Amino acid sequence: MAFKFLGAGVVGSLFLSHVSCGDEAKPREPVRVQVLAINDFHGNLEAPSGSNGRITVPSTTTDGGVGTVDVNAGGATYLAHHISKLREENPNTVVVSAGDLIGASPLVSGIFHDEPTIELMNLIGLDINGVGNHEFDDGQAELLRMQNGGCHADGCQGATTFTGAKFKFLSANVFKNVATKETLLPPYEIKEFEGVKVAFIGMTLEGTSKIVNPAGIGGLTFQDEADTVNALVPDLKAQGVEAIVVVLHEGGMPTGAYDACPGISGPIVELTERFDDAVDVVVSGHTHQAYNCVIDGKRVTSAASHGRLVTDIDLVLDPTTRDVVEATARNVIVTRDTATPQVDTFVSDYVSRAAPLANRVIGNTPVELKLPPRPLPPGQGGDYSMGRVVADAMLAATSGPQVGNAVIALQNPGGVRADINVGDITYSEVFTVQPFANNMVTMTLTGAQIERVLEQQFRGTTRLVMQVSEGFTYAWSESAPVGQKIDPASITLHGTPIRPDAEYRVTVNNFMASGGDDYLVFTEGKDLLTGDVDTNVLEAYLRSHNPLTPPAQGRITVLP
Repeated sequence: MAFKFLGAGVVGSLFLSHVSCGDEAKPREPVRVQVLAINDFHGNLEAPSGSNGRITVPSTTTDGGVGTVDVNAGGATYLAHHISKLREENPNTVVVSAGDLIGASPLVSGIFHDEPTIELMNLIGLDINGVGNHEFDDGQAELLRMQNGGCHADGCQGATTFTGAKFKFLSANVFKNVATKETLLPPYEIKEFEGVKVAFIGMTLEGTSKIVNPAGIGGLTFQDEADTVNALVPDLKAQGVEAIVVVLHEGGMPTGAYDACPGISGPIVELTERFDDAVDVVVSGHTHQAYNCVIDGKRVTSAASHGRLVTDIDLVLDPTTRDVVEATARNVIVTRDTATPQVDTFVSDYVSRAAPLANRVIGNTPVELKLPPRPLPPGQGGDYSMGRVVADAMLAATSGPQVGNAVIALQNPGGVRADINVGDITYSEVFTVQPFANNMVTMTLTGAQIERVLEQQFRGTTRLVMQVSEGFTYAWSESAPVGQKIDPASITLHGTPIRPDAEYRVTVNNFMASGGDDYLVFTEGKDLLTGDVDTNVLEAYLRSHNPLTPPAQGRITVLP
């Protein structure tokens, strides 16, 4: 069953109750296990920059009030130090990742097919990775290569053959055959500490099939996370397991500080409430948020993203019942104060190998280019500077008569991954903004179809607002019901209202064109023309607009 919060005296008496009263009998000591958790690392070997490299913490203002301050955080060499120091606190330590360890990675890992990140985690001593959606970015065969080793079609990226992960990739809800319960990867790992077993169940985002390239996941079925966990509980109990940790790539949205949990919302709440009471801890991810919660009697945590935090979870296990009787947690900031020499050398080697490409200056910006936040905060329309630049680059690359005749470009927010700092822009920064190597796809849509796909940005509480190119404007309502969010009269192109029956050439990326992120209207497009890769498109635009004149806001308006 799930743990209960008990005072120290109560815990002590609980364990004493399980021993005999003989003269030589000794109380059985509780078993203490430490779980160190990260999530959404995304191959960030170097210290991430911009908002991806900061944690906001509460602070006291000069007048005695309450404010916040940003602390620089993350970087593999510092992450390794913090995990090493925390590991010293308890020999019974398991290090876990709640998915998206790789995929959407900066250039230093991405151009080497993320082999450096797997090798880094081998060095750090990761034990378990509950597979996320981004592990499927390059398909199931590449995911299995990450586990088992072997060379990529481009050749092995290191000095010797890639040996794969020493840690376990787990995914209980991704099936090759649902009827026979055959999974692509092992569903769980059982570890034993002083005679007490603890199960770690890996769980992939059920919606993965909608947000990765369908070609790479053929034959796989992604099942409901809670149903899958609950079905495994009897099997685990039959093996003598009472302590259960779910390592889940799904998350929520908190409203408080990085180590708190006021106002938590999102899928993590409903899933946790549906999990069997036998589940004690849920290590979560996906939303890139930081929180430390108790939901339905279960400890639920998330460590932001990019290695900026490590969650230290301490479990107290009853050696007789084998169950968790107490679970506490804290989110520890990965401050950049102490490096790890071995990791420094490892990362520096890959940085040096990538440098000729990474350090190429391709442009300059007088202001910081900000990425669209995900999910979009209430009251914000979704119009952000980095997204505007990306959409304008897409339009510029496909507007000519030989390359598509596009008049509108739309970019999904999840495809814009990072800020770009003020000053010179390097190729490495461009790669980090768009690391997926998606091709441009230009298609013909009617005005009515454009309105419908704009409506598909809003589903329940989810708002995946696309970035739009110069000259295209529209308004959406915060309070209007789903399916009626868009004001049709507000959809204009260069000031002229879009006509429902007129045809327009629209550019998206190939992920969106295949219905990714559930923008299903794009699958109805006609006369498709495939163009260049997104990274090349953005590089060419920044070179031809150097220095960059940042595009103004006003393309997307949010109404009450």
